Amino acid sequence: MSDETENYGLSTRGIRAGQVRTAEGEQSEPIFTTSSFVFESAEQAAARFSGAEAGNIYSRFTNPTVRTFEERLAAMEGGEKCVATASGMAAIHAVCSALLESGDHIVASNGIFGSTALLFNNYLSRFGVTTDFVPLTEQAAWEAAIRPETRMLFLETPSNPLAEVADISALAELAHHNDCILVVDNTVCTPVLQQPLSLGADVVVLSATKYIDGQGRCIGGAVVGNRELVGEKVYGFLRTAGPSMSPFNAWVFLKGLETLQVRMQAHSQNALQIAKWLADQTGVQQVYYSGLENHPQHELAKQQQKGFGGLLAFELDGGREQAWRFINGTCFISITANLGDAKSMITHPASTTHGRLTPEARAAAGIRDGLVRVAVGLENVEDIIADLEKGFQAAAG
Repeated sequence: MSDETENYGLSTRGIRAGQVRTAEGEQSEPIFTTSSFVFESAEQAAARFSGAEAGNIYSRFTNPTVRTFEERLAAMEGGEKCVATASGMAAIHAVCSALLESGDHIVASNGIFGSTALLFNNYLSRFGVTTDFVPLTEQAAWEAAIRPETRMLFLETPSNPLAEVADISALAELAHHNDCILVVDNTVCTPVLQQPLSLGADVVVLSATKYIDGQGRCIGGAVVGNRELVGEKVYGFLRTAGPSMSPFNAWVFLKGLETLQVRMQAHSQNALQIAKWLADQTGVQQVYYSGLENHPQHELAKQQQKGFGGLLAFELDGGREQAWRFINGTCFISITANLGDAKSMITHPASTTHGRLTPEARAAAGIRDGLVRVAVGLENVEDIIADLEKGFQAAAG
């Protein structure tokens, strides 16, 4: 971040950071839809490729639109560097590939996104990187799982879909005491509600597909951190392996960042009202949302977050059949496994987002058959509640 950008408020950073106007004097950032860039001379081309001169080379790893998105998101997260990727999973893969080697060990929370767990278990394991999973909120379990070869602690907080909240500062201290890096998936909160780097995390990963876009249009991801880990190592992996963000998607995400603060505040307000309403409904065993005062980590969430987000879950006492009837009974809420959209969405985690996990892994993560996840959108909250009431009517039938 520039010194000037550091003095801006978050919304101003989301609108202004990173923009460099061309000679055309455009108000909105342009999309540079070009695969390569022209050099003034052979000497300049050689200097660009060697790194002696900064500048554009090839859009796999240098593109002005993507760079604007990277600089803007880094400014919002409070990081020195950002690397944009083709998806959120590409961001996680890039971090692991760039910062780990054969023989290394990961300790991860057992509530991480299902595809992340599969990446660790099914693919990183082929290259000699092993993973142990521990309960997100049990500090002693994290300590006990660390081995001499442990190099990374990886977590998602709040967790998806159970909204468990980890103490980032405590885990950062634990990681650094054991010469590990702490990687935090900040997709659910975004930098508007939580800034893990300021709490001691080394690397932040995000799925830009979710709240950063905000309207379900594009796939993308990002890694934010310091100049060494992200600016050199993760960037070096991106340059060679090429899990790159497209310029068009970067432009869409730039537009998303401009409204991110007001949207996250609205998502949080709607979700809190709906969580309180759900808690009073017959047949609901439990509501999972850190904004509720009876949530086990409610006070911690208040300390390290500026809001509780738009994602919640609740458990019905009738298992999968009742959960499916509930979901099918809603009218306008979209049945889809995405989240972070202006449109409210509903899904059954045990058979969708976590469906590829083993029954034992789902049980360890707390993903039971009666669980329903709602990504609360920006519709009128009264209309969302009325649609959920239709779900309850169908579930009772």
